[in-house]
Amino acid sequence: MINFFKKNKPDIQEEWNSKGEHYAKEINEMVEFGEKNGWENWKGKEPEDKRDHLAEEVIRQLKQANIEKRVERFRNDFPPSHSPIISFLEKQSQSIEQLHFINDQKIVFLTGTAYQKRQACLLNNDQTLELDKNINAIGKSKQDNVFAIATESKISTFKSWEGELISEFTLNETANLGITELIPFNDGHKLLIVTSEGIYLVSKNEEKLIHPLNEENEEDWSSNIDMENATLSDDNEFIVVGDQCYDHRILDSNGNTLGSIGPQSSYPHFCLFSKDDSQLISNSCHFYNGVTIGINPDRFIGVKIEAYTESDDYKIIDEEMRVYVGLATRNYYILGDAYGNIKAIDKNGKKIWRHFLGSTISGMTISDDEQSLWVGSSSGILHKLILGKGHRDKHTIGNGNHYEEFRLLIWKNEPQIWKW
Repeated sequence: MINFFKKNKPDIQEEWNSKGEHYAKEINEMVEFGEKNGWENWKGKEPEDKRDHLAEEVIRQLKQANIEKRVERFRNDFPPSHSPIISFLEKQSQSIEQLHFINDQKIVFLTGTAYQKRQACLLNNDQTLELDKNINAIGKSKQDNVFAIATESKISTFKSWEGELISEFTLNETANLGITELIPFNDGHKLLIVTSEGIYLVSKNEEKLIHPLNEENEEDWSSNIDMENATLSDDNEFIVVGDQCYDHRILDSNGNTLGSIGPQSSYPHFCLFSKDDSQLISNSCHFYNGVTIGINPDRFIGVKIEAYTESDDYKIIDEEMRVYVGLATRNYYILGDAYGNIKAIDKNGKKIWRHFLGSTISGMTISDDEQSLWVGSSSGILHKLILGKGHRDKHTIGNGNHYEEFRLLIWKNEPQIWKW
């Protein structure tokens, strides 16, 4: 039996690599053709990754390599891929959310969704530390490095991670709501709390529901929403809120409505300001696809963009992605979609690069020098990429020329986090 395993181990490695390289090459060629010539002109078959039968043994060897502390060697022998291990993801995955950069090569993140019991973790280089189990949400300001930490009925803001306490907010109306996203204002004295039971603007003395609004004073009205999403401008002058059933609305910093943005696909799903606040992007989705438009701030006050209507008030940024998460760098947006892609797109809609990770993208953060990018997915995998360093292997799908330093398999019902 031992001799049989030793005889076949090189065969497993060879098959994993040869089929993986072939699959990545075919996918990259297909996507490049579709982007250049239009997908309607692609007549070939969609490539298939035929390595499912290898997954159980490869994952077994990965775990053994972690225990024996020889992950780097294993990773060189078996470059990671998403498709072959889907059967594992279906059973053990969990969402990796609320990623925030701290400093150096250190970030914080949460496992689980707003509807689940979460676990907050600190990632320092490749070492993970579990934080206080009572933490159920973490947010970071757009500027000035303010962190917000939510526990059962209280949110505290701090000047930097583990820094000086700025303020404490005792919650009432929002005390027991699962927090989809938490965004502290730059001074730490106000909060934007996004939940499936409404979006709130919280100050020391008030928890103000700013979305949705019962403008018709309906008796059976409910603040329950789906696809809830919101953002703050970097200078905190503007708030944007939206959900599946209500248009994106632009608000001032006190929650007063300034304008509205109707979806150019079906449902408002995501919003984000550029790094310099010179543009707001609004994404709406239909199934796994979507449309993203850009609006300049000189149009905010009084704007009313109708759904499915061309207008001089906006420009098309993208017509493919259902955006789940994103961030703004100095030169472009990095957006993560439902298919597991991250894409860099500038304010004019020019596609800078794309990189495929697999599974819906659920969280993202970037270092201050914009060189290191951490991406979480609903598959329970956290990726660390070094942007522009060059592809690490021939299994990479995408044209972004990025180097994956490692990925962590943060799966349910596992004795540890597996590094790959």
